[in-house]
Amino acid sequence: MITAKTQHQVINAISKAGKAILDIYESGDFGVEMKSDHSPLTLADKAAHDIIMEVLSKTEEPVLSEEGSSIPYSKRKDWKAFWLVDPLDGTKEFIKKNGEFTINVAYIERGRARTGFVYAPVLEDFYLGINEQMAFKFKLKPGETFKELPATAKVLKVKPEEQNMILVGSRSHFNKETEDYIEALKATGKKVEFISKGSSLKLCMVAEGSAHLYPRFGPTMEWDTAAAHAIVSAAGGTVKTPEGLELHYNKEDLLNPYFIVKR
Repeated sequence: MITAKTQHQVINAISKAGKAILDIYESGDFGVEMKSDHSPLTLADKAAHDIIMEVLSKTEEPVLSEEGSSIPYSKRKDWKAFWLVDPLDGTKEFIKKNGEFTINVAYIERGRARTGFVYAPVLEDFYLGINEQMAFKFKLKPGETFKELPATAKVLKVKPEEQNMILVGSRSHFNKETEDYIEALKATGKKVEFISKGSSLKLCMVAEGSAHLYPRFGPTMEWDTAAAHAIVSAAGGTVKTPEGLELHYNKEDLLNPYFIVKR
């Protein structure tokens, strides 16, 4: 469990990273490189990573970041708690300039996503899930100092399945498995509206009740989901495999299995 002071420090680091990302976003000079897995890397990814690491490296727990150096499983397998970071989730959305990208920071204890921070700097939306107990959404301008949870903060609660279902999915990874899942829902008599969204905002939509379901039948990494997973859990939802197993973190292979986000 992390203290309220640490939570504030992390939120402020993320806010500062959001400002750095927006400065690059608005400049139009992204400095795009391709990583070994052919995914894009920008100057914004690097800048956000450095700012967040400056704060997290001063805590007692180790850090595993998408943009950090690779840490072998032999070293991290005995970690009881650690930080899991994606400094810019949705780099493709960033490059497209559609605003649907996030900064993700999660606190993991014994493989569980316990506390999560997700920030969409263009939208100025900050999602916070604390100790799998309470989840909030509030406005925060990039670079703004966070002092306390504002009175206007929204308490998040997931919605149960209804006759008219809103299903959110990936803009880039809609596939036959997702189509089959939608058809199976319709076969039960439900009406399904599909909304596409980028980055971890898909999980956050379920957490806040603006979507009922998010099925993911495509590749994701642990840092893509952990922060928003903590928010979903704190809002009363689950992130489980189609077989019903909760997603677990700090595996030897950091690739997630397929999963479904819902109440």
